[in-house]
Amino acid sequence: MGFLGPLVAPGFFANQAVLFALFAGAVVAVVSGVVGTVTVMRGQSFAGHSLADIGSAGGSAAFLVGVSPLYGFIALNLAAAGVMDLLGIRRPRGRDVATGIVLGAALGLAALFLYLDTTTSSTTGVAMSVLFGSIFTVSPSLTPVILVCGVLAAGLLLLLYRPLILSSINADLAAARGIRVRAVGVCFLLALAIAVSLSALTIGAILSTALLIGPAAIALRVTKQTGLAMVIAACVGVVATWLGVVLAYDSYSWPPAHAGWPVSFFVVTLIFVVFAAAQLLPLPGRPRPKH
Repeated sequence: MGFLGPLVAPGFFANQAVLFALFAGAVVAVVSGVVGTVTVMRGQSFAGHSLADIGSAGGSAAFLVGVSPLYGFIALNLAAAGVMDLLGIRRPRGRDVATGIVLGAALGLAALFLYLDTTTSSTTGVAMSVLFGSIFTVSPSLTPVILVCGVLAAGLLLLLYRPLILSSINADLAAARGIRVRAVGVCFLLALAIAVSLSALTIGAILSTALLIGPAAIALRVTKQTGLAMVIAACVGVVATWLGVVLAYDSYSWPPAHAGWPVSFFVVTLIFVVFAAAQLLPLPGRPRPKH
């Protein structure tokens, strides 16, 4: 660890909260990179962004009843994904309208729950935790939940990989080959809801889209091979998250205030910088599955 001395402040590797943040951040970044790659390919970035905002209502409601916001993120995002499907996911226009309707209703609930959190609870910083994340305060008791959700989201994509990629590239061709395009799309939307919920736990509901879409957009700028793009997106997400944790920990010793900066700020900033640099690269062809 000697070569890391100039980068990390003393006590970094002895801090249990930091070590768990590295673990949880890595799991979330991998899942977000894999799911985010397909999200970008399918043109459903707006749905991912909306689910992130919708999750804020679930997270604030969870605080209100005294449980981890992760349970609220997951419950409401899965419900929202189902409602979005019922209201019009069949066509892109109907999908966007349905997403907007659900988003508006959820944001109204989020405003109500956050108000109740601040007026009826003695817990401080609820809005900051829900909207912008607080990875250092995530309880290690959530490890099984994080792992199960991560495996479930990634497992759905692995199970549906071929039909999902084909329907993402050409839905008409997929339907002609007997693929149940709508069923595949619904399963993907559920995986997306889980991935967004996990990323909201680490960097907040408002910023979780950055971890979902940013690394995937960077990867798809580098390669047209779907599998490789998923690997690159996962790696970019992990590196950005780990560096964000390091910088946030170090920031406690920065003058003049000697107060820690949020991990979410560093993660989002690092992803943005890499994305901006990736724009200098030539644009590859349309992503395709590599068999």
